[in-house]
Amino acid sequence: MTKVLTDARSIRIKGRSFLAVMLSPDLPFDDWLARLDDLAARSAGFFLGRPVVLDLTDLQIDKPQLKELIAELGKRNVSIMGIEGARPSILGSGMPPALKGGRSASDIEVQASNEPADPVGKPAAAEIRPATTQSIVIREPVRSGQSVIFPEGDVTIVGSVASGAEVIAGGSVHIYGALRGRAMAGSIGNASARIFCRKLEAELVAIDGIYKMAEDMAPNLRGQAVQLWLEEDAIMAEKLI
Repeated sequence: MTKVLTDARSIRIKGRSFLAVMLSPDLPFDDWLARLDDLAARSAGFFLGRPVVLDLTDLQIDKPQLKELIAELGKRNVSIMGIEGARPSILGSGMPPALKGGRSASDIEVQASNEPADPVGKPAAAEIRPATTQSIVIREPVRSGQSVIFPEGDVTIVGSVASGAEVIAGGSVHIYGALRGRAMAGSIGNASARIFCRKLEAELVAIDGIYKMAEDMAPNLRGQAVQLWLEEDAIMAEKLI
């Protein structure tokens, strides 16, 4: 007697993309790690909860050096999800998988706030908008611990961006309120992107992977309506009239 199986259950497989941090170390690693430590010291929780890819393109290192680097990053709570640009001979068992074919993306330096994620106790939220348009408008403030991520175009915030919050856009960022958190424009390699805000009190701003921390900004721009843009690998800023 032949038994026919009629209740076979399928396996659902979906594709999903995430915005990952790309780290491109350089030699000597001790100096590079010291610079990483300095950045992390100025930005607590720098890599907290972020997928990180290690870019080793054109970096001449051997397997023991790579293992040591991954171990040192692990001590800093930097969890490597994959490695790009590495020679197959230096990869092996127990290491993150090799990756290829990713879209070029700027580094997303992210710092965590010491404030609660949400004044009513809700967990921090990451709001990733679908690529249905080339720009989106958020008609409410972005609260501490929240993220608005839109790699496909411009982001406009009708309100303020709180300390510990972030806005990440593939295009420009427009904030019709105070920018107290982080704003990152040109997140997929757009050097012409700009950041506009009604009141500059930012923890961090970045354009096309070039970043500037709060203490690096001109004091006369604090609290002012400002636009920021990239010019020869440097972030420029001026007051809006």
